[in-house]
Amino acid sequence: MMNKRWTQLEALRFLDEQEARSEHGWVLSTDVPPCHQQALEAAADNGLAELAGRDMRAELSAHEGRPVLWAARLTAHGHDVLAYAHASPAPAPHSEPPAAGKQLVRLRPAQMDALRVYISLSPTLRVPPADERVERVCTAYFDRPHNRWRLPLTTAQLESVAYAFHLRALTGSVAEANQFARDYGVAFRRDPAIGRAHGRRHALPSRIALTTGSYRRRA
Repeated sequence: MMNKRWTQLEALRFLDEQEARSEHGWVLSTDVPPCHQQALEAAADNGLAELAGRDMRAELSAHEGRPVLWAARLTAHGHDVLAYAHASPAPAPHSEPPAAGKQLVRLRPAQMDALRVYISLSPTLRVPPADERVERVCTAYFDRPHNRWRLPLTTAQLESVAYAFHLRALTGSVAEANQFARDYGVAFRRDPAIGRAHGRRHALPSRIALTTGSYRRRA
């Protein structure tokens, strides 16, 4: 029951963040991972979120210039729940060690935002997220005192995260990839031997700097 409540609360937080960026106050399905959509539909049953009806979806479709089949926003009740959760004492950090074969990763909010974009694009990507990557993001624990998202990840999932930050680096900011490489020694780099890029581990500490068409290590 606690995990279900936590998942719903994280979905409400995500909806609140996306709603603040929306021009029309509604968050569309293209901006919400499937697991959050499911949690928000349950939240709507509890009066914490509102799902757009047929008429509103028609208005949103006209505004977006494409069909909108799903959209949601917080209700007043949902806003109050988030306000209360934010004012409540932070829960004790999870003390359980990661399961065998997994490593505990702590991501900054900007890194989590970049990862969520990658997850949201998973149906259309040629290099999709590693198995269970979507679920890991949706059930991640936010450690408020340290302002970090905590996720236990396998080696394949670590490389998948590095790929997400690689895409971010090639289209905007290299900060997320650099930080991840420094913290966990994993970066998505071009390998001249095989002529393509892939996730690679390197010794810590190091800094990965973006260059034209590849990454290079910088002392």
